[in-house]
Amino acid sequence: MRLPELDNILTAMLDSQSEVSDLLFTVDKPLQVESFGELKSVAFEPPIGKLTPFQTEMIALNLIGENQWHIEDLLRHGSCDAAYTLVDRARFRINIFAQRGSYSIVCRQLNTRIPTLESLGFPEVIQQLPREKTGLMLVTGATGSGKSTTLAAVLNEINRTRPVHVITLEDPVEFVHPHYQATFNQRELGTDFDSFANGLRAALRQAPKVILVGEMRDRDTVKIALSAAETGHLVLSTLHTIDAGQTINRILGMFQTEEQEQIRARLADTLRWVVSQRLVPRVGGGRFPLLEIMGSNLRTQETVRLGESEGKSFYEIIEASQAFGWRNFDNSALEAFEQGHISEESALLYCTKRGSVTRGIDNIKKGRGESTTPIGYLRMQPVQGRKSSEASEPIKLTLK
Repeated sequence: MRLPELDNILTAMLDSQSEVSDLLFTVDKPLQVESFGELKSVAFEPPIGKLTPFQTEMIALNLIGENQWHIEDLLRHGSCDAAYTLVDRARFRINIFAQRGSYSIVCRQLNTRIPTLESLGFPEVIQQLPREKTGLMLVTGATGSGKSTTLAAVLNEINRTRPVHVITLEDPVEFVHPHYQATFNQRELGTDFDSFANGLRAALRQAPKVILVGEMRDRDTVKIALSAAETGHLVLSTLHTIDAGQTINRILGMFQTEEQEQIRARLADTLRWVVSQRLVPRVGGGRFPLLEIMGSNLRTQETVRLGESEGKSFYEIIEASQAFGWRNFDNSALEAFEQGHISEESALLYCTKRGSVTRGIDNIKKGRGESTTPIGYLRMQPVQGRKSSEASEPIKLTLK
């Protein structure tokens, strides 16, 4: 297979659906794309039925090209990350991995247009993130929940408003930022540096004001990121966690028990924001982002230092700070349901505490004059010919 043939296949897969997020190549399956969270087969001329191990291997080698780092990574560790550009059409983040003696490939389509915070429709409190000068800022969520998009929007706002030096360490580079007021240097794992820890250590000698670390993968990266935040840098990064509380626990879990007290103190002093994201099916098609937003105040700093306890959980702290624009997933789900963005089923499925969201949905329905229960009304039906000896028997109720 030659590159023009591969580009033709990728183009046909992108054209097969209106919204394509991922392209999948798996042995014994046809060409597939993911659209709105569902996998769909792709018709291609000439027909490509079930892919063979040889076909997926040829596709993988063409996507990697001559990059020896990625080839060695694939052979040594069984998977590798790369990037591929379909000229004038799209850019992809590629993951190639071995399974059952063959190779499978997932190509995530990257948005080439850099988003703005306004275009994402996020709450107004998010505008405070690009104004931070120092500290640690984390965006968390599952794979594909839009973490990179949010960070790109924050960096775009910094780029347009602050004349600073920005260094990004990514795997791979997703959004290519032009130079506006800021100066951008974007480095790619495997091409420009060999590990996030080493890339971040080197970044401290490159005079940046803002550092983006693609992912906090290990304790060394976390320790250097904390050091960078303590020495006057703004550090942005991601974690694969589902909410603010789990984010803190995940970071602490990377360290030994005897180290955690010191890490708690450093984290309490440097952590500025934790933004967690979940993408939910939107009414009418597409997906809608639910956000949990936690900033830094005396209560969060104390809870980071001492740990969560009764009445001092991160969920309760966020709940008590709604006046400052903070919100948890339950607040976001109720607001999205009230505005008609998501269904009641989605709100209950993606919330944190189903009981409180159920009560909130009932209150919203009552305000609209809608029924809050599928049950109709109960009516007492007197029993004809009831004798005095039967007075103690229960009265029958009929459902209308």
